[in-house]
Amino acid sequence: MLCFSFCWLLALCGCTLANIQIPEEYLAAIRQDRADDQSAGEYNYDKQGDDWTGTCATGSKQSPINLNLDESKIVAIPRLCFYHYDQALQTPLVITNNGHTANMVIPPTRGGQRAGINGGLLPGDFEVQSVHFHWGSKNSKGSEHSIGNRRYDVEMHIVHKNVKYDTMGEATLHPDGLAVLGVMLRSTYILTFQNGLDKIFNQLPKIEQYSSNATITGTLTVGQLLGGIITDQFFTYNGSLTTPDCAEAVTWTVFSAVINYSGRQIAKLWKLKDSREKPLVNNYRKIQEINGRDVYFRAL
Repeated sequence: MLCFSFCWLLALCGCTLANIQIPEEYLAAIRQDRADDQSAGEYNYDKQGDDWTGTCATGSKQSPINLNLDESKIVAIPRLCFYHYDQALQTPLVITNNGHTANMVIPPTRGGQRAGINGGLLPGDFEVQSVHFHWGSKNSKGSEHSIGNRRYDVEMHIVHKNVKYDTMGEATLHPDGLAVLGVMLRSTYILTFQNGLDKIFNQLPKIEQYSSNATITGTLTVGQLLGGIITDQFFTYNGSLTTPDCAEAVTWTVFSAVINYSGRQIAKLWKLKDSREKPLVNNYRKIQEINGRDVYFRAL
């Protein structure tokens, strides 16, 4: 165990964590995640990705897309299977404002296993790596995918890596490298209780500044982030990361069920700042062309 006692780690946290110990393995994963994000270079959402270059501009299997039931193939797809999703994660967890989103690297469970998924149309077994969010602003919706041309307030992405690849960087080089679960959040004024999401959103005021971090303690499972939605009904297709370098390495699974979540909690996202000290709002990429790709829908 290492204590957050080094200067750069204190800066990474944006708070005093002298008595909080983080496993070295988890610290290394946070460092690597930060390096992977920075390797994409400087980018912003001023034009919703229209000014991004490289594969973002030239790729033919880009994400996000509009998911339309009438244009999807409704076929017999196996259920998505979750393993260790109900097991408590090692804590404390660290949530970061990386200038593009609120991001949390996900460690192994307290039993040492990695939560993961298989089934559906996934080409293998995938281990969870991180979770992050895309959102709008006070006057706009912010999900990346739209369903039936409808955009939701927030879209949560739970990112997984194919176990056959050693690192995220390696996985992005292969079409079967990554699997991302897309979960829509709908703002509501009705009091809601979402234990998993609340643990993250309650810490957002501590990471309003770029490169700031906060810790989450207590018990949290990856499954709690799904908010109890029905996971047997979903859209799935082959696409890309929605941030530079937009690698076409993602099998997307986007659930049609939506989590109703407190508007007061969602509003905390609008107060985050990017690396330019500007409000980090509308951090979603515009809808991309399908370009003849098959989009599948698994019905109940």
